[in-house]
Amino acid sequence: MGQQHRRAATATVLLALLPIALTACGDDGAPGGATPAAPQAPAQEAAAKSRERVQAYLDALAARDAAAGRSQLCAPMQAAFDAGATGPNGDFADHFTVPQATITDVRSGPHGQEVSATVTVAAGSRTATRALLFTVTRTGADWCISGETPGGRTAQPTVSP
Repeated sequence: MGQQHRRAATATVLLALLPIALTACGDDGAPGGATPAAPQAPAQEAAAKSRERVQAYLDALAARDAAAGRSQLCAPMQAAFDAGATGPNGDFADHFTVPQATITDVRSGPHGQEVSATVTVAAGSRTATRALLFTVTRTGADWCISGETPGGRTAQPTVSP
């Protein structure tokens, strides 16, 4: 009978401590069971840093400052940038001007932060507005542009039969 009493006493103690243990897990003291604001801080920081990097690139583009544009890119992109940025069709080609560049959206994507922008490019008397999608990633303690593709996240035109 001693062993049975010991088991019963152990079970009673465990059941008595269970509510205390469960209150320690859970909402971390946030009112109403809401999740605390801290987990959102990294997402907000990522969006802000990504926006800053792309805005700096767009500013460099408008100012025709290739070195400032290059400094916003991740190291693997810099060699391709050096080879083509000031070439005949490069972002920083002499015959292009950028009268307007605007960030339209920042969101989390599969390979980092995705920053959509529209850029108006002028060459002589002709102008064109293009959508671009920049991918911004974190490298150590810093952020850099790791990709640029045409198109961005814009509405696709509908095709009528």
